[in-house]
Amino acid sequence: MISRTAGKPVIDCDIHNTVPSARALFPYLSDFWRDTVEQTGFKGPTDDAYPQGIPTSIRPGSRPEDGTRPGTSVEHVRAQVLDPWNVEIGILNCAYAVDGLHNPFAAEAFARAANDWQIEHWLDKEPRLRASIVVPVQHPDLAAAEIRRVGGHPGFVQVGLPARAERPYGNRRYLPIFEAALEQDLVVSVQFGGAPGVPPTSAGWTTHYVEEWVGMAHVFQSQVMSLVVEGVFDRYPDLRVVCAESGWTWLPSLMWRLDKEWKGLRREVPWVKRPPSDYIREHMRFTLQPTDAPDDRTQLTEVLDQLGSDELLLFSTDWPHWQFDAPEEAFPLDVPPARVDKILRDNARAFYRF
Repeated sequence: MISRTAGKPVIDCDIHNTVPSARALFPYLSDFWRDTVEQTGFKGPTDDAYPQGIPTSIRPGSRPEDGTRPGTSVEHVRAQVLDPWNVEIGILNCAYAVDGLHNPFAAEAFARAANDWQIEHWLDKEPRLRASIVVPVQHPDLAAAEIRRVGGHPGFVQVGLPARAERPYGNRRYLPIFEAALEQDLVVSVQFGGAPGVPPTSAGWTTHYVEEWVGMAHVFQSQVMSLVVEGVFDRYPDLRVVCAESGWTWLPSLMWRLDKEWKGLRREVPWVKRPPSDYIREHMRFTLQPTDAPDDRTQLTEVLDQLGSDELLLFSTDWPHWQFDAPEEAFPLDVPPARVDKILRDNARAFYRF
């Protein structure tokens, strides 16, 4: 890191661990699902928001020497992230796409297995790590049951929901998930990706991956609007939501427009009693990576000021994805030391109640 942050401990709010294969979950699957994998060739969740071979999916130097995918072992994450970055606490976001399984029994079984795998191979082995609960979001009742099953484990600090879903998360069908998260005192993390079979943009299906990659920011904006406008935070005033790998430089303009239009259309949503930006600043946080910004860092600092709060950003490396070239670029902000400490560590400690 650069001199402003060198030597300081950080809380990394976005580290990706990866289930290497369906067979890696055999110890946690029933005989039926093990036989299904063995006899039919079923591979479990296969959709991937980070295609292999795409430059943004894997940073140079992050792949293990044996050529396997990064993030499949705790030892590799220790060597690549925890030790070099002086990570005090690292939060794992396992993007295991159980939302892409249309068989509800399979989605339930593989979500359970992924969480038990995380406990044994990650949380029990490394005290610095915390994790997101993998849930079958397409079946909110099953997702809520899984949250209640493992949510009491001290290593789980949040529920992971893919940014793309069958409906925006303000829809009342998802209320059981939020209720279960609150019961377990967990954050809800909306994470990059999602493969439910719906188009990746509001305008329909894309032709190229770059459109989906860039357009994911629009998906996050839709989720932010939905949570506020549908009254989720009015219904659950203690709910905490993180947007992971969403970007954040688009947030000021979204808040400005949402506040302006709410003033004219508030009769339609009488339960939204305060400006939408108030709900966002109170209930939501955003991971630092990716930082989409001009080359002029002074302009980036202006965007940071436009957020209207020093508490919205959480430090993240987004390892192993390629969001920056060198460690000093992971914190591309010229800000006072107190603000640096907030982003590196203090905001996450307060929001996650570490």
